Amino acid sequence: MIETIRFWAIVVLLGFGVLFTLVSTVGIIRLPDIYARAHTASQTDTLGAGFALAGVALAFGWQHGAIYTVLLLFFVFVTNPTAAHAIARSAAETGVEPILAEEGAGAETDETEAATETDGEP
Repeated sequence: MIETIRFWAIVVLLGFGVLFTLVSTVGIIRLPDIYARAHTASQTDTLGAGFALAGVALAFGWQHGAIYTVLLLFFVFVTNPTAAHAIARSAAETGVEPILAEEGAGAETDETEAATETDGEP
C-alpha cells in the first residue's frame, strides 16, 4: 500500500515537473522580450526542476542520492531566480526597452492601415 502511494507520488511530481518545464519552453518561445522571457524562465523552470527533483529524491528514498538531490534542489531555488534577475538588470542597464502591449498593438494597426492606404491607390 505504501509503495503504491509512493509510486504515484513520484509519477505526479515528475508529471508536474514536465508540465512546468513545457510551459516555460512555450513561454520562452512566444514571449516578446528579454524581461518577459526571464520572468517565465525563472518561475516555471524553478518549479519544473523543483517538482522533478522532489520526485527523484522520493524515488531514491533514504539514501545519499536523495540528500544530494535535495541540495541540488536548494541550489536551483537560489540560483535560477538570481540569474534571471541579473540578466534582466543587465538588459535594463544596457538600455534594452521592454516591448509594451500598447506599442505592439499600435504598430500592427499602423502597418495594416498603411498597407490598405497604398493598396487603394492606382
